[in-house]
Amino acid sequence: MKFDLHLHTSRHSPDSVTDPFELLDAARAAGLDGVVITEHDYWWPDDELAELRAAAPDLVILAGVEVAARGGDVLCYGITDPFALPRGMAWPELCREVHRQGGVAVAAHPNRWGQPFEKILREQRPELDGIEVMSNNMDPDLRYRAAELLAKHPHFAQLGNSDSHAPETVGCCYTEFDCAIRTAADLVAAIRGRRGTARANGPA
Repeated sequence: MKFDLHLHTSRHSPDSVTDPFELLDAARAAGLDGVVITEHDYWWPDDELAELRAAAPDLVILAGVEVAARGGDVLCYGITDPFALPRGMAWPELCREVHRQGGVAVAAHPNRWGQPFEKILREQRPELDGIEVMSNNMDPDLRYRAAELLAKHPHFAQLGNSDSHAPETVGCCYTEFDCAIRTAADLVAAIRGRRGTARANGPA
């Protein structure tokens, strides 16, 4: 199954121009089977997710959150209490809290904007479950460095995502899972089991 697990909408991310229903149309056009909406420090409520699911019963639609943590952004999936993951939280504490809630934590766009990613890993030892290895906001150098990170840390799951803030980039990168994903629990298990492969749609 093909999933884009890093997406922003204009409803809850002020830097996005994508209407949520435009996102669904774009996801279909990109050939995706599912999407995970990860607004900045905001978790989509169940009633709003139900609205989207009713409009697109052919898509799996889940919520995640991109936490602006101390040291860089972390994508969190399968959590139950987003309020326990405030902005500015240190990575080790964030990972522990995500795991306490039964979720997984994935580093978004490692090394972007001069982030000392490997230094953070070495000194803080956060228990990350995976890393993004490609996205619309990762240039060829960042993707190459992410591939090197996977070689050094083979326990990391690899995710391809669009990090989309506009309809035309939805699904430009995605993760192809070799298992069925219908629920947040399925997604958590697939990431923990490293069941996904990062892919790009076309030259993205």
